[in-house]
Amino acid sequence: MIANKLNIHLFLILFCFQLGTAQELTENKKSINTQLKDSLTEKKVIPLIKKDTMTSDTTKVSKEVIKNIITHNAEDYTLQNAKNKTITLYNKAYIKYGDIDLKAGKITIDYKKNTVYATGIKDNTKTKYIQRPVFKQGNYETQQDSILFNFKTKKALVYGVKNKYGEMITYGKKMKRVNDSTIYMSNLKFTTSKKTNPDYYISTKKAKLIPNKKIIVGGSQLYIADVPTPVYLPFAYFPLTKKRSSGFLIPSWGENNNQGFFLQNGGYYFAINDYFDLKVTGDIYSNGSWGLNTESNYVVRYKYSGRLSFRYQNLTNSLVGFDDYSKATNYNISWSHSQDSKSNPNSRLSASVNLGSSKFYRQSINEIDQSQYLTNTLTSSINYYRKFVGTPFNMNVSMTHSQNSNTGEINMTLPSLTVNMDRIYPFKGKGGVKRNAFQKIGVNYNMRGEYRINTNDDEFFSSKMFNTARTGIQHNISANTNVKAFKYFTLSPNLNYRDVWYFDKIEKHYSPNIVNNNGSLGTVVNDTISGFKRFNEYNVGVTLSTTVYGTFNFKKGRIKAIRHTLIPNISWGYRPDFSKKHNIEIQRSSNPNDILTYSPFENGIYGTPSSGLSNSIGISLNNVVEAKVKEKDINSEKEYKRVTILNNFNLSTSYNFAADSLRWSNVNFSAGIPIVKNKLNLNVNGYLDPYQVTQKGVRINKFNKNILSLRQISLTTNYSISSADLKKKSKNSQTENQDNNNPPDILGTKINPTNGFASRATNNNKSSKKDIKLYHANIPWSINLGYSISYYNNGYSIDEIQNHTLDFSGNIELSPKWKIGFRSGYDIKAGAFSYTTLNFSRDLDSWRFNFNWIPFGNRTSYHFFIGVKSSLLSDLKWDKTKPPDKRLF
Repeated sequence: MIANKLNIHLFLILFCFQLGTAQELTENKKSINTQLKDSLTEKKVIPLIKKDTMTSDTTKVSKEVIKNIITHNAEDYTLQNAKNKTITLYNKAYIKYGDIDLKAGKITIDYKKNTVYATGIKDNTKTKYIQRPVFKQGNYETQQDSILFNFKTKKALVYGVKNKYGEMITYGKKMKRVNDSTIYMSNLKFTTSKKTNPDYYISTKKAKLIPNKKIIVGGSQLYIADVPTPVYLPFAYFPLTKKRSSGFLIPSWGENNNQGFFLQNGGYYFAINDYFDLKVTGDIYSNGSWGLNTESNYVVRYKYSGRLSFRYQNLTNSLVGFDDYSKATNYNISWSHSQDSKSNPNSRLSASVNLGSSKFYRQSINEIDQSQYLTNTLTSSINYYRKFVGTPFNMNVSMTHSQNSNTGEINMTLPSLTVNMDRIYPFKGKGGVKRNAFQKIGVNYNMRGEYRINTNDDEFFSSKMFNTARTGIQHNISANTNVKAFKYFTLSPNLNYRDVWYFDKIEKHYSPNIVNNNGSLGTVVNDTISGFKRFNEYNVGVTLSTTVYGTFNFKKGRIKAIRHTLIPNISWGYRPDFSKKHNIEIQRSSNPNDILTYSPFENGIYGTPSSGLSNSIGISLNNVVEAKVKEKDINSEKEYKRVTILNNFNLSTSYNFAADSLRWSNVNFSAGIPIVKNKLNLNVNGYLDPYQVTQKGVRINKFNKNILSLRQISLTTNYSISSADLKKKSKNSQTENQDNNNPPDILGTKINPTNGFASRATNNNKSSKKDIKLYHANIPWSINLGYSISYYNNGYSIDEIQNHTLDFSGNIELSPKWKIGFRSGYDIKAGAFSYTTLNFSRDLDSWRFNFNWIPFGNRTSYHFFIGVKSSLLSDLKWDKTKPPDKRLF
């Protein structure tokens, strides 16, 4: 290697001698010797700079030689030819010239022509072509079979080139680089597949490339797995910019029985700037129906982001003259907005808006997510929250919207203002100490004001919806404290005050000249009178509570102890009758003794003053049963674990001393029962009625013969299980036996994560290792089950199970790239399946496949999609949708 380095520098001396004078050679001799010394330990650096022979004081770079320093290296050898002025580098050759890096198996430098020629080499077996040249200049990088590059003109001729521009990968048989901004290629294949043999590619005979901008090609054809397809383009344009770019969106096509043939989701995408974009698409149908869709996404990093969309559909069903001919116009507006939590922790704006025509999701024929058909209520909310730092106050301004898609009824608050005061302790001691009941007195304040609108679909977004708008402001103040009583009890007094303000009131009077609903003269007329009106009320109460523990110990078995926790609660409440001083009496008919009593606050959004004296005692009892069980796993850090047997079994009722009859209220009950390690919980709730009911449905002041009569009960449970759960169980079940304290799984048996045949094959010594690995392949899956049943008995006419359903959903991964999902249910009472959907998806590496199917019901439909993953070629797809058809019977 040292000899090679000496030869290189001798070559340089001869080269400089031929180009310069002897005096110049003497002047540069010291620097050459210094470089010779350094080159013994470093890569070779060749200063190919020539001084102008016409002057001795100034140095000029000749236009005919290489201008920059060339750094090069090779693993096997470096061969120079002084006569032809060439240097050849072999095996892992490397050259750096300015911003140009070149790696190859073999590189030849020609100083006469100012060129570099790089190729790969064959391996030891002479069968494989390895170390293909890799050319890099700045961010531009290519891999090729061979390359000829001119340092002076920076032109290049490349064979067998592979380029990567962002997501786009190109393979060209021949490439000619004219300059930094223009490259011509022939026999080009381009794709987004990263495989050595691409899944697909588009082939063209000639193309023009402008790096980091675009590719313009002539006639091109799509190949899938090297098989030509009928897809042919006379010309094509592919943007290569790193930023988003505007462009056309190719529509999908299809047909249905009502609108005929259609094109959907075709339009244009506007990449306006880095902060927001706009997508405008349209739908057109052969029977005259059409639709318009707009969608915009916006984002400001570290501040907020959101999405806004508007959809409008003008639908014509069937044809003029047919019985099922109809026309409908529907629209939908959706908006979602979220604020980055880091932008301002004391101020937050969020929005989730979904409003429009009540029948939009039921009549829409361009809805991929068919589950929206089940939506009965459209809800919206826009919230602004503000925390006033240094004070206990915070404010929330919101606008809400609730729309029933069955009835078309719409309720809105535009807006609602809420001011809250966190609990303060005005009588606390120094340093915030709260030792006695007086110091523990806490005060809360809440103010809420609303402008509420009740309207319907027909009057929505019209001036009529404001005619029945209602307003009001409500103030709530509460104070409470607690004190220990009789050592084991906690006594908690409380006081609540409410003040309600209205800006109009109801006035009623009898009019003898107006026809009533029965067709006769005389009726009561309601008038709304503007003006400020208020009422206030209060109530006081006290609660006595404690906690009782009962423990049962066991000497044998895994169960160490069972603990029963009881939390009894007795409360007393008193509230005067506030309605008497506000109620007004008027004549209701022509009979002067027929009196109507009404409240001027009847139309108020916060109700009317409480009527009737209330002096009641409330009784409640909460039960929790837990067990202390020894751990099965001997490696566990804990010897015992706590298991909940009965979770929050609540009983509650009340007795009103001030009532003249029916003093006992219903007995309400609820309970939660965990069954399988917190994965299966049984929830029960309902109520019992102590009084009898007449045949007309009127409760009378007589107790039931059985003391309490069950009026309503509902039971719900959910269970989820997956292959991951069973995998954990199988590890634990290998070393344990079943006993009375270790009941079987909810499905009845201990389930092995592999199938039965696989287990038998594992125990067979003759099975090969290949078979064992095959049968022990773990297929991830999950199943979610939901069961609900409700019973209702009103005591005289209804005594039945009102709801009885079983819901199930899940997914299974047949392979890392194959996924199947399902969702359905069965109405046991009706004896029919509920809304059912099946989803199939396949990751095809550079492609993706989705198939969503509703196999039966009045929404029978499917959506099929297969297309390229890359956004660069996202229009290379097949999108097929079959919307639901109307049924004639």
